[in-house]
Amino acid sequence: MSVVENMIDIPVEHEKNVCGQFDAYLKKIEKTLHVTMVNRDGALKIIGPEQTVQRAKSVFSNLIELSKRGNTITEQNVDYALSLAFTESDHQILEIDQDIICRTVTGRPVKPKTMGQKQYVDAIRKKMIVFGIGPAGTGKTYLAMAMAIQAFKNGEVGRIILTRPAIEAGEKLGFLPGDLQSKIDPYLRPLYDALYQIMGAESYLHNSEKGLIEVAPLAYMRGRTLDNAYIILDEAQNTTPAQMKMFLTRIGFGSKVIVTGDQTQKDLPSGAVSGLDTALKVLRRIDDIGFCYLSSSDVVRHPLVQKIVQAYDDYESKSKASERSRRSSTGQHR
Repeated sequence: MSVVENMIDIPVEHEKNVCGQFDAYLKKIEKTLHVTMVNRDGALKIIGPEQTVQRAKSVFSNLIELSKRGNTITEQNVDYALSLAFTESDHQILEIDQDIICRTVTGRPVKPKTMGQKQYVDAIRKKMIVFGIGPAGTGKTYLAMAMAIQAFKNGEVGRIILTRPAIEAGEKLGFLPGDLQSKIDPYLRPLYDALYQIMGAESYLHNSEKGLIEVAPLAYMRGRTLDNAYIILDEAQNTTPAQMKMFLTRIGFGSKVIVTGDQTQKDLPSGAVSGLDTALKVLRRIDDIGFCYLSSSDVVRHPLVQKIVQAYDDYESKSKASERSRRSSTGQHR
């Protein structure tokens, strides 16, 4: 296999951003694509087999363009650009970057960072009800919140309702101090965090006092009809089938619903059926409902989270295969 050389010009003001601290991103690309890179005086020389050199050039060209658009390049950006380099879709990272949903109070743009997230956001725009299913760190709740807040600001809906089942994550928390709101706030904290970051605490409190933004446990939804609202049900894997049916039948005219959940992190009592699992089976043939399945490749937290999610997926797949094999051999011996 012939070895070729290729040169890329890196603007000085973007060099540190795209190469990483101590050339960490450069080394990662070298190791992943098995090429040699020499960075001197704003010019990057890539040496290796022709196909891998072209991949490395594509990755760097995409990272430079992202940097020119004002992005701070992270390890997640590099990992995703590398994964796309092995497909015919390496240009998609730039298309995704153009889809700005809104900006946080500090001015940071909120936008999808992977193709899975882009498909999720597009589904929310098109469908009345969307189920976002995926592991921790895939941005299911955060992107849903961003879409809700933007729709609220644009006057597309009159209010935002955020809810989740109040269930402990495997630990018994006992009797919490304070009034009713103080008792339920710990369960709803992740929703408040996202609201404060995107909308700002002052704006949230102002709209909350007027009843335009409501953060409440799922039990509070019973008996209500929710018109002209953006409704998000978070942690839906911890609902019962009855709770899920109750929630979905609250929807009124002019409303949009997003249901998020992670089927691998159920905190229900042993043997209990998840309302999310049931809903995915019952509703899968209804056209106006969208289903988006995010995976470990869509994790946008620390890269280690992606590895942890993948390791658990692999472990669970092997466990299921081993269990099937054991049952099969048991059946043959009978």
